[in-house]
Amino acid sequence: MSSGNDVLLALRQAITSKSSVTYTNSSGPVSEFSAATHIVLSPTAILPKATPTRLRKPGASGSDPQSGSQDFFALGAIYLAWQLRDASGAEYMKQVRENGYTVGFVSVTERKAVADWLEDRVQTLSGLMPVEVESTTPPGTPPQLRNSTSLPSTSSLKGTESTSSPLKRRYVADPADTAVVKKIKANEIELQDRNTVLRGIKPNNFNSVKLAMSDKLKKLKETTNSRNSSGTSRSSKPTTPDPKLQARKARNQYPIIMISSSPTSLVTMYNVRRFLQDAVFEPSQEARTRAVSEGNARAEDVIPIYRKRTTIDPSGRETETQTRYFVVDSAEALAKFGADAWDRVVCVMTTGQAWQFRPYKWQDPKTLFHHVKGIHFSWTHDPPNPKIKDWNVTELKIDPNRRHVDKSVLAHFWRILDQWTSTNKPSLMQS
Repeated sequence: MSSGNDVLLALRQAITSKSSVTYTNSSGPVSEFSAATHIVLSPTAILPKATPTRLRKPGASGSDPQSGSQDFFALGAIYLAWQLRDASGAEYMKQVRENGYTVGFVSVTERKAVADWLEDRVQTLSGLMPVEVESTTPPGTPPQLRNSTSLPSTSSLKGTESTSSPLKRRYVADPADTAVVKKIKANEIELQDRNTVLRGIKPNNFNSVKLAMSDKLKKLKETTNSRNSSGTSRSSKPTTPDPKLQARKARNQYPIIMISSSPTSLVTMYNVRRFLQDAVFEPSQEARTRAVSEGNARAEDVIPIYRKRTTIDPSGRETETQTRYFVVDSAEALAKFGADAWDRVVCVMTTGQAWQFRPYKWQDPKTLFHHVKGIHFSWTHDPPNPKIKDWNVTELKIDPNRRHVDKSVLAHFWRILDQWTSTNKPSLMQS
Protein backbone atom coordinates (compact mmCIF):
# COMPACT_ATOMS: atom_id res chain seq x y z
CA MET A 1 0.00 0.00 0.00
CA SER A 2 1.54 3.28 -1.13
CA SER A 3 1.60 6.49 0.84
CA GLY A 4 -0.87 8.14 -1.55
CA ASN A 5 -3.80 5.85 -0.63
CA ASP A 6 -2.84 4.67 2.87
CA VAL A 7 -5.97 4.54 5.06
CA LEU A 8 -4.01 5.01 8.29
CA LEU A 9 -2.38 8.19 7.03
CA ALA A 10 -5.78 9.43 5.83
CA LEU A 11 -7.29 8.78 9.27
CA ARG A 12 -4.32 10.41 10.98
CA GLN A 13 -4.59 13.48 8.78
CA ALA A 14 -8.33 13.79 9.48
CA ILE A 15 -7.75 13.56 13.23
CA THR A 16 -4.81 15.97 13.37
CA SER A 17 -6.66 18.50 11.21
CA LYS A 18 -9.74 18.04 13.43
CA SER A 19 -11.94 17.32 10.45
CA SER A 20 -15.46 16.08 11.05
CA VAL A 21 -15.67 12.29 10.75
CA THR A 22 -19.13 10.90 9.91
CA TYR A 23 -20.63 7.50 9.17
CA THR A 24 -22.72 6.18 6.30
CA ASN A 25 -24.20 3.00 4.89
CA SER A 26 -26.17 1.99 1.80
CA SER A 27 -29.19 3.98 3.00
CA GLY A 28 -27.27 7.17 3.58
CA PRO A 29 -25.63 8.99 6.52
CA VAL A 30 -26.16 7.44 9.99
CA SER A 31 -25.36 8.72 13.46
CA GLU A 32 -24.46 5.40 15.13
CA PHE A 33 -21.08 3.81 14.45
CA SER A 34 -22.53 0.31 14.88
CA ALA A 35 -25.03 0.89 12.02
CA ALA A 36 -22.43 2.27 9.62
CA THR A 37 -20.57 0.35 6.95
CA HIS A 38 -18.29 3.20 5.81
CA ILE A 39 -16.37 6.00 7.52
CA VAL A 40 -16.37 9.43 5.85
CA LEU A 41 -13.00 11.08 6.54
CA SER A 42 -13.44 13.74 3.82
CA PRO A 43 -15.65 14.29 0.75
CA THR A 44 -13.11 12.29 -1.28
CA ALA A 45 -12.21 9.68 1.38
CA ILE A 46 -15.14 7.36 2.10
CA LEU A 47 -13.66 4.07 3.35
CA PRO A 48 -15.28 0.78 4.47
CA LYS A 49 -14.90 -0.01 8.18
CA ALA A 50 -13.49 -3.44 7.29
CA THR A 51 -10.61 -1.99 5.26
CA PRO A 52 -7.37 -3.65 6.49
CA THR A 53 -4.69 -1.26 7.66
CA ARG A 54 -0.95 -1.77 7.90
CA LEU A 55 -1.06 -2.04 11.73
CA ARG A 56 -0.29 -5.69 12.44
CA LYS A 57 -1.92 -7.51 15.35
CA PRO A 58 0.32 -8.68 18.21
CA GLY A 59 1.71 -12.17 17.59
CA ALA A 60 0.83 -12.14 13.86
CA SER A 61 3.47 -12.76 11.20
CA GLY A 62 1.85 -11.40 8.03
CA SER A 63 3.56 -8.69 6.01
CA ASP A 64 0.93 -7.73 3.42
CA PRO A 65 -2.46 -6.36 4.57
CA GLN A 66 -4.03 -7.19 1.21
CA SER A 67 -3.11 -10.90 1.16
CA GLY A 68 -3.30 -11.54 4.91
CA SER A 69 -5.97 -9.19 6.19
CA GLN A 70 -6.67 -11.42 9.22
CA ASP A 71 -3.23 -10.44 10.62
CA PHE A 72 -3.97 -6.69 10.55
CA PHE A 73 -6.42 -4.39 12.34
CA ALA A 74 -9.40 -3.07 10.41
CA LEU A 75 -9.93 0.68 9.98
CA GLY A 76 -13.07 0.62 12.14
CA ALA A 77 -11.29 -1.04 15.07
CA ILE A 78 -8.53 1.58 15.03
CA TYR A 79 -10.97 4.48 14.78
CA LEU A 80 -13.05 3.04 17.63
CA ALA A 81 -9.90 2.77 19.81
CA TRP A 82 -9.20 6.47 19.19
CA GLN A 83 -12.80 7.52 19.72
CA LEU A 84 -12.93 5.72 23.11
CA ARG A 85 -9.40 6.71 24.15
CA ASP A 86 -10.57 8.36 27.37
CA ALA A 87 -13.11 5.68 28.40
CA SER A 88 -12.36 3.25 31.21
CA GLY A 89 -11.22 -0.26 30.43
CA ALA A 90 -14.57 -1.84 31.26
CA GLU A 91 -16.53 0.80 29.30
CA TYR A 92 -14.20 0.43 26.33
CA MET A 93 -14.67 -3.34 26.20
CA LYS A 94 -18.43 -2.92 26.50
CA GLN A 95 -18.55 -0.44 23.60
CA VAL A 96 -16.29 -2.66 21.50
CA ARG A 97 -18.63 -5.64 21.90
CA GLU A 98 -21.73 -3.52 21.21
CA ASN A 99 -20.16 -2.29 17.97
CA GLY A 100 -19.60 -5.84 16.74
CA TYR A 101 -15.88 -6.29 17.45
CA THR A 102 -15.81 -9.50 19.49
CA VAL A 103 -12.45 -10.26 17.86
CA GLY A 104 -9.95 -8.14 16.00
CA PHE A 105 -10.24 -5.11 18.27
CA VAL A 106 -7.39 -3.03 19.72
CA SER A 107 -6.65 -4.18 23.25
CA VAL A 108 -6.90 -1.90 26.27
CA THR A 109 -3.13 -1.90 26.73
CA GLU A 110 -2.46 -0.91 23.09
CA ARG A 111 -5.22 1.71 22.88
CA LYS A 112 -3.16 4.63 24.25
CA ALA A 113 -0.21 4.00 21.90
CA VAL A 114 -2.55 3.89 18.88
CA ALA A 115 -4.31 7.10 19.97
CA ASP A 116 -1.00 8.92 20.50
CA TRP A 117 0.19 7.95 17.01
CA LEU A 118 -3.07 9.04 15.39
CA GLU A 119 -2.85 12.41 17.17
CA ASP A 120 0.76 12.81 15.95
CA ARG A 121 2.18 12.77 19.49
CA VAL A 122 4.60 9.95 18.65
CA GLN A 123 6.19 8.98 15.34
CA THR A 124 6.65 5.23 15.97
CA LEU A 125 4.09 2.54 16.71
CA SER A 126 4.71 -1.11 17.50
CA GLY A 127 3.45 -3.43 14.75
CA LEU A 128 3.14 -0.65 12.13
CA MET A 129 4.35 -1.88 8.74
CA PRO A 130 6.30 0.63 6.62
CA VAL A 131 4.41 2.41 3.89
CA GLU A 132 5.45 1.70 0.34
CA VAL A 133 6.95 4.62 -1.59
CA GLU A 134 5.89 4.87 -5.20
CA SER A 135 8.86 4.68 -7.57
CA THR A 136 9.20 7.26 -10.37
CA THR A 137 11.81 5.22 -12.30
CA PRO A 138 10.43 3.82 -15.55
CA PRO A 139 10.20 0.03 -15.64
CA GLY A 140 13.10 -1.75 -17.31
CA THR A 141 15.65 0.90 -16.37
CA PRO A 142 18.97 -0.75 -15.37
CA PRO A 143 20.23 -0.04 -11.86
CA GLN A 144 22.73 2.78 -11.57
CA LEU A 145 24.99 4.13 -8.86
CA ARG A 146 23.94 7.37 -7.23
CA ASN A 147 27.12 9.10 -8.40
CA SER A 148 28.20 8.56 -11.96
CA THR A 149 31.85 9.00 -11.14
CA SER A 150 33.86 5.82 -10.55
CA LEU A 151 35.16 4.93 -7.12
CA PRO A 152 38.84 5.57 -6.53
CA SER A 153 41.17 2.57 -6.43
CA THR A 154 42.89 1.28 -3.33
CA SER A 155 46.32 2.39 -4.51
CA SER A 156 45.14 5.92 -5.12
CA LEU A 157 43.56 6.02 -1.68
CA LYS A 158 46.82 4.90 -0.09
CA GLY A 159 48.77 7.53 -2.02
CA THR A 160 46.37 10.28 -1.11
CA GLU A 161 46.38 9.24 2.56
CA SER A 162 50.17 9.14 2.72
CA THR A 163 50.59 12.57 1.11
CA SER A 164 47.65 14.60 2.37
CA SER A 165 46.60 13.21 5.80
CA PRO A 166 48.93 13.79 8.77
CA LEU A 167 50.09 10.96 11.01
CA LYS A 168 47.70 9.93 13.77
CA ARG A 169 48.77 11.22 17.14
CA ARG A 170 48.79 8.89 20.11
CA TYR A 171 46.00 9.62 22.54
CA VAL A 172 47.18 11.07 25.83
CA ALA A 173 44.69 10.98 28.69
CA ASP A 174 43.97 14.15 30.57
CA PRO A 175 45.55 13.95 34.08
CA ALA A 176 42.46 15.56 35.58
CA ASP A 177 40.22 12.92 33.96
CA THR A 178 42.54 10.15 35.14
CA ALA A 179 42.36 11.42 38.72
CA VAL A 180 38.56 11.53 38.56
CA VAL A 181 38.37 7.96 37.21
CA LYS A 182 40.67 6.71 39.99
CA LYS A 183 38.52 8.42 42.57
CA ILE A 184 35.36 6.86 41.16
CA LYS A 185 36.92 3.39 41.11
CA ALA A 186 38.10 3.79 44.70
CA ASN A 187 34.52 4.46 45.82
CA GLU A 188 32.98 1.64 43.79
CA ILE A 189 31.28 -1.17 45.69
CA GLU A 190 31.35 -4.51 43.92
CA LEU A 191 27.98 -6.23 44.12
CA GLN A 192 28.07 -9.84 45.24
CA ASP A 193 25.55 -12.60 44.91
CA ARG A 194 25.33 -16.09 46.32
CA ASN A 195 27.62 -17.63 43.68
CA THR A 196 30.43 -15.08 44.03
CA VAL A 197 30.39 -15.37 47.82
CA LEU A 198 30.57 -19.16 47.73
CA ARG A 199 33.28 -19.29 45.08
CA GLY A 200 35.53 -16.74 46.72
CA ILE A 201 38.03 -14.45 45.08
CA LYS A 202 40.86 -16.92 44.53
CA PRO A 203 41.05 -20.54 43.36
CA ASN A 204 41.26 -23.13 46.12
CA ASN A 205 44.00 -25.72 45.98
CA PHE A 206 43.64 -28.75 48.25
CA ASN A 207 46.77 -30.57 47.10
CA SER A 208 48.39 -30.09 50.53
CA VAL A 209 45.44 -31.75 52.27
CA LYS A 210 45.47 -34.54 49.71
CA LEU A 211 49.19 -35.21 50.24
CA ALA A 212 48.86 -35.09 54.04
CA MET A 213 45.97 -37.57 54.05
CA SER A 214 47.70 -39.91 51.59
CA ASP A 215 50.75 -40.15 53.91
CA LYS A 216 48.52 -40.92 56.90
CA LEU A 217 46.56 -43.52 54.99
CA LYS A 218 49.77 -45.12 53.76
CA LYS A 219 51.12 -45.41 57.32
CA LEU A 220 47.80 -46.80 58.53
CA LYS A 221 47.82 -49.40 55.75
CA GLU A 222 51.39 -50.44 56.57
CA THR A 223 50.49 -50.80 60.26
CA THR A 224 47.47 -52.95 59.42
CA ASN A 225 49.52 -55.18 57.11
CA SER A 226 52.22 -55.67 59.75
CA ARG A 227 49.63 -56.66 62.32
CA ASN A 228 48.03 -59.12 59.93
CA SER A 229 51.39 -60.67 59.06
CA SER A 230 52.37 -61.03 62.75
CA GLY A 231 49.02 -62.62 63.57
CA THR A 232 49.41 -65.07 60.71
CA SER A 233 52.92 -66.12 61.86
CA ARG A 234 51.70 -66.70 65.42
CA SER A 235 48.94 -69.07 64.37
CA SER A 236 50.27 -72.61 64.46
CA LYS A 237 47.65 -74.21 62.26
CA PRO A 238 45.94 -72.29 59.49
CA THR A 239 42.25 -72.97 59.15
CA THR A 240 40.33 -72.99 55.88
CA PRO A 241 37.16 -70.90 56.21
CA ASP A 242 33.90 -72.48 55.24
CA PRO A 243 32.50 -70.71 52.10
CA LYS A 244 28.90 -71.27 53.22
CA LEU A 245 29.67 -69.83 56.65
CA GLN A 246 31.38 -66.81 55.08
CA ALA A 247 28.43 -66.14 52.77
CA ARG A 248 25.99 -66.43 55.68
CA LYS A 249 28.14 -64.15 57.84
CA ALA A 250 28.36 -61.54 55.09
CA ARG A 251 24.63 -61.74 54.56
CA ASN A 252 24.03 -61.28 58.27
CA GLN A 253 26.10 -58.09 58.39
CA TYR A 254 23.61 -55.89 56.54
CA PRO A 255 22.14 -53.19 58.83
CA ILE A 256 18.42 -53.24 59.65
CA ILE A 257 15.95 -50.35 59.96
CA MET A 258 12.73 -50.88 61.91
CA ILE A 259 9.66 -48.73 61.22
CA SER A 260 6.35 -48.44 63.02
CA SER A 261 3.40 -50.58 61.94
CA SER A 262 0.98 -47.83 62.99
CA PRO A 263 -1.40 -46.70 60.20
CA THR A 264 -0.75 -43.07 61.22
CA SER A 265 2.97 -43.36 60.50
CA LEU A 266 4.22 -41.26 57.59
CA VAL A 267 6.69 -43.97 56.56
CA THR A 268 5.16 -47.43 56.09
CA MET A 269 6.04 -50.61 54.25
CA TYR A 270 4.14 -49.29 51.23
CA ASN A 271 6.21 -46.14 50.66
CA VAL A 272 9.51 -46.80 52.49
CA ARG A 273 11.35 -48.18 49.46
CA ARG A 274 10.58 -45.21 47.23
CA PHE A 275 11.43 -42.79 50.05
CA LEU A 276 14.74 -44.27 51.25
CA GLN A 277 15.94 -45.56 47.88
CA ASP A 278 14.61 -43.02 45.34
CA ALA A 279 14.38 -39.94 47.65
CA VAL A 280 10.73 -39.34 46.74
CA PHE A 281 8.09 -39.25 49.48
CA GLU A 282 4.72 -40.69 48.49
CA PRO A 283 1.82 -40.61 50.98
CA SER A 284 1.18 -44.07 52.42
CA GLN A 285 -2.43 -44.21 51.27
CA GLU A 286 -1.51 -43.33 47.68
CA ALA A 287 1.32 -45.90 47.70
CA ARG A 288 -1.07 -48.54 49.06
CA THR A 289 -3.67 -47.78 46.38
CA ARG A 290 -1.00 -48.05 43.69
CA ALA A 291 0.22 -51.38 45.11
CA VAL A 292 -3.32 -52.79 45.13
CA SER A 293 -3.83 -51.74 41.51
CA GLU A 294 -0.61 -53.59 40.65
CA GLY A 295 -1.87 -56.76 42.36
CA ASN A 296 0.05 -56.38 45.65
CA ALA A 297 -2.73 -56.14 48.18
CA ARG A 298 -0.48 -57.04 51.11
CA ALA A 299 2.80 -55.30 51.84
CA GLU A 300 6.02 -57.26 52.29
CA ASP A 301 7.29 -57.78 55.83
CA VAL A 302 10.97 -57.50 54.79
CA ILE A 303 12.08 -54.98 52.16
CA PRO A 304 15.68 -54.60 50.95
CA ILE A 305 16.88 -51.04 50.33
CA TYR A 306 19.85 -50.33 48.07
CA ARG A 307 21.57 -47.07 48.86
CA LYS A 308 24.12 -45.58 46.47
CA ARG A 309 27.20 -44.07 48.12
CA THR A 310 30.08 -42.16 46.51
CA THR A 311 33.52 -42.34 48.13
CA ILE A 312 36.76 -40.55 47.18
CA ASP A 313 40.08 -42.37 47.62
CA PRO A 314 43.37 -40.56 48.46
CA SER A 315 44.18 -40.24 44.74
CA GLY A 316 40.99 -38.23 44.18
CA ARG A 317 39.15 -40.93 42.25
CA GLU A 318 35.43 -41.25 42.91
CA THR A 319 33.99 -44.71 43.51
CA GLU A 320 30.26 -45.43 43.63
CA THR A 321 29.14 -48.37 45.76
CA GLN A 322 25.83 -49.83 46.83
CA THR A 323 24.98 -50.48 50.47
CA ARG A 324 22.12 -52.79 51.34
CA TYR A 325 19.74 -52.21 54.23
CA PHE A 326 16.77 -54.27 55.34
CA VAL A 327 13.52 -52.65 56.51
CA VAL A 328 11.03 -54.44 58.79
CA ASP A 329 7.98 -53.24 60.70
CA SER A 330 7.59 -55.93 63.36
CA ALA A 331 9.56 -58.08 65.78
CA GLU A 332 8.29 -61.22 64.00
CA ALA A 333 9.87 -60.12 60.73
CA LEU A 334 13.07 -59.21 62.57
CA ALA A 335 13.27 -62.73 64.01
CA LYS A 336 13.86 -64.09 60.49
CA PHE A 337 17.40 -62.67 60.61
CA GLY A 338 18.49 -64.89 63.49
CA ALA A 339 19.27 -64.57 67.17
CA ASP A 340 21.70 -61.65 66.67
CA ALA A 341 19.24 -59.57 64.62
CA TRP A 342 18.98 -56.82 67.29
CA ASP A 343 22.75 -56.33 67.07
CA ARG A 344 22.25 -55.26 63.45
CA VAL A 345 19.38 -52.84 64.08
CA VAL A 346 20.75 -49.32 63.57
CA CYS A 347 17.55 -47.28 63.42
CA VAL A 348 14.01 -47.37 64.78
CA MET A 349 11.43 -44.97 63.31
CA THR A 350 8.76 -44.14 65.87
CA THR A 351 5.46 -42.26 65.86
CA GLY A 352 5.75 -41.43 69.55
CA GLN A 353 3.45 -44.30 70.66
CA ALA A 354 4.91 -46.45 73.45
CA TRP A 355 2.97 -49.59 72.48
CA GLN A 356 5.23 -49.91 69.46
CA PHE A 357 8.09 -51.09 71.73
CA ARG A 358 6.24 -53.85 73.66
CA PRO A 359 7.50 -56.77 71.50
CA TYR A 360 10.99 -55.25 71.20
CA LYS A 361 14.10 -56.46 73.02
CA TRP A 362 14.14 -53.18 74.99
CA GLN A 363 10.64 -52.05 75.88
CA ASP A 364 11.65 -48.85 77.69
CA PRO A 365 12.07 -46.04 75.11
CA LYS A 366 15.06 -44.49 76.90
CA THR A 367 16.86 -47.85 76.98
CA LEU A 368 15.89 -48.69 73.40
CA PHE A 369 17.21 -45.47 71.94
CA HIS A 370 20.44 -45.93 73.83
CA HIS A 371 21.11 -49.03 71.68
CA VAL A 372 19.62 -47.81 68.37
CA LYS A 373 19.17 -44.46 66.64
CA GLY A 374 15.67 -43.03 67.02
CA ILE A 375 14.03 -41.09 64.16
CA HIS A 376 10.61 -39.41 64.12
CA PHE A 377 9.18 -38.15 60.81
CA SER A 378 6.41 -35.51 60.92
CA TRP A 379 4.85 -32.87 58.68
CA THR A 380 6.46 -29.44 58.53
CA HIS A 381 3.31 -27.78 59.90
CA ASP A 382 3.01 -30.18 62.87
CA PRO A 383 4.15 -28.92 66.28
CA PRO A 384 7.00 -30.77 68.07
CA ASN A 385 5.92 -34.09 69.57
CA PRO A 386 6.21 -33.80 73.38
CA LYS A 387 6.28 -37.59 73.83
CA ILE A 388 9.71 -37.98 72.21
CA LYS A 389 11.29 -35.08 74.08
CA ASP A 390 13.17 -37.33 76.54
CA TRP A 391 13.70 -40.33 74.25
CA ASN A 392 16.92 -39.27 72.47
CA VAL A 393 15.03 -39.19 69.15
CA THR A 394 15.78 -36.90 66.19
CA GLU A 395 12.73 -35.32 64.57
CA LEU A 396 12.81 -34.76 60.78
CA LYS A 397 10.21 -32.74 58.88
CA ILE A 398 8.57 -33.75 55.56
CA ASP A 399 6.85 -31.11 53.46
CA PRO A 400 3.39 -32.30 52.34
CA ASN A 401 3.53 -30.47 48.98
CA ARG A 402 7.11 -29.67 47.89
CA ARG A 403 8.60 -32.92 46.63
CA HIS A 404 11.85 -31.29 45.53
CA VAL A 405 12.94 -30.96 49.18
CA ASP A 406 12.62 -34.72 49.83
CA LYS A 407 16.17 -35.29 48.65
CA SER A 408 17.64 -32.88 51.23
CA VAL A 409 15.54 -34.43 54.03
CA LEU A 410 16.72 -37.92 53.09
CA ALA A 411 20.34 -36.78 52.82
CA HIS A 412 20.05 -35.39 56.36
CA PHE A 413 18.61 -38.72 57.53
CA TRP A 414 21.47 -40.77 56.02
CA ARG A 415 24.06 -38.35 57.41
CA ILE A 416 22.64 -38.72 60.95
CA LEU A 417 22.43 -42.50 60.60
CA ASP A 418 26.00 -42.82 59.25
CA GLN A 419 27.40 -40.78 62.12
CA TRP A 420 25.58 -42.87 64.72
CA THR A 421 26.48 -46.19 63.05
CA SER A 422 30.16 -45.34 62.63
CA THR A 423 30.33 -44.42 66.33
CA ASN A 424 28.28 -47.24 67.86
CA LYS A 425 28.32 -50.09 65.32
CA PRO A 426 31.27 -49.49 62.97
CA SER A 427 31.34 -53.09 61.75
CA LEU A 428 28.03 -52.52 59.97
CA MET A 429 29.48 -49.49 58.17
CA GLN A 430 32.33 -51.63 56.79
CA SER A 431 29.87 -54.16 55.45
